Amino acid sequence: MSGPVVVGVDGSPPAMAAVDAAAREALLTGAQLHVVHAFTWPAMHVPPSASPLGPPAGGVRDSVERLLHEAVDRARSTAPGVRATSAVMPGEAVAALEAESRTARLVVVGQRGSGGIRELLLGSTAVHLAAHGHCPVMVVRGRSEPEGPVVVAVDGSPQGQGAIAFAFAEASIRGSELVALHAWSTWSDHGESGPGHPVELVDLIADVDQLRAAEERLLAEALSGHRERYPEVTVRSRVVRGRTRPALIEASDGAQLIVVGARGRGGFAGLLLGSVSQAVLHHANCPVTVVRSGL
Repeated sequence: MSGPVVVGVDGSPPAMAAVDAAAREALLTGAQLHVVHAFTWPAMHVPPSASPLGPPAGGVRDSVERLLHEAVDRARSTAPGVRATSAVMPGEAVAALEAESRTARLVVVGQRGSGGIRELLLGSTAVHLAAHGHCPVMVVRGRSEPEGPVVVAVDGSPQGQGAIAFAFAEASIRGSELVALHAWSTWSDHGESGPGHPVELVDLIADVDQLRAAEERLLAEALSGHRERYPEVTVRSRVVRGRTRPALIEASDGAQLIVVGARGRGGFAGLLLGSVSQAVLHHANCPVTVVRSGL
């Protein structure tokens, strides 16, 4: 992937944490860091420059320029040697960052903005970008320092190959172990033996060990090819019997990054991401990167 690492900032602590993560990513990949602040000047009903009756540096534009200057300074302090630029983009943050994603290698955002309800802000910003962006999207949350392995969710589908490729590349540049996690369950998604009592498919399958072996083969096949391309990456395969969401959230406790896939464009963003990706975005204890299928 080519292009810059783009990070959206609004002056909030989560946005500054995103700057740290984006700066490290840009330095590791040799990419340029592009710091972006989106601002709807007309909607604010304030003059962009300082009032003639006020201090010369009191305008909104001056405040935004200071915000960007502080973000770039922080990036250079976090990742000395990183090449950084900045820009004020007109319009709403989601639209501006989606436009930037067309030429970016990665877009990085914080887990929430400068105010409001965390879940609402995640729904309107991170989830939309993850579903409709034109490059992978990293949502920075949880621990600030990168420690532990990179964890990738593997479902064995062709649409998940982009997430696997991204995870291998991240583990390589970070010098970390890669944990490939595949969860499977014998619970029926539809049948019930009574209210709140799903039927186990184990009653219908003579050999559960055979099913487990099939899931292990599925994981191995999904990783084949990537192992050969990144021989320096130590891969630990984990086949977990249970639900995918809690397994990934539990794995995030000791990870430095979780990588998940998402389906293609069209329809509602929430439905596109699916319950697993959304749950990880909202509850993981480390940064999460969503790689949409087709990227």
